[in-house]
Amino acid sequence: MYPEDLSYTSEHEWVRTPGEQDGSVRIGITHYAQDALGDIVYVSLPEIGQTVTAGETCGELESTKSVSDLYAPVTGEVVARNDALDEQPELVNDEPYAAGWLFEVVPSVPAQLDELMDSVAYQGSLEG
Repeated sequence: MYPEDLSYTSEHEWVRTPGEQDGSVRIGITHYAQDALGDIVYVSLPEIGQTVTAGETCGELESTKSVSDLYAPVTGEVVARNDALDEQPELVNDEPYAAGWLFEVVPSVPAQLDELMDSVAYQGSLEG
């Protein structure tokens, strides 16, 4: 349920660490978060070129239950966003670790990636 190749935040975002040539990381929300939110009906994401700051709000997820802030897990420049979510926000519910990804950032402080939780620590945080 929480892939081991991802890193996690206490705000329930996941980060796929650099695999791209530009060092960008892909960001989404966890299964736990999408389940807690319920059916997502609208996604507001940061714009390409925007700088986001770790721990600060950078977007919103609106569901049939509530509106929830989206937090940046790392500081950096947004280099991609999942525009498919404009027409199909339910992808976040259906495939939170694949087609439901949110945006990509080139971290300006790569050491912040070391501060994220692995899947075991994240699952432990949910149980605690």
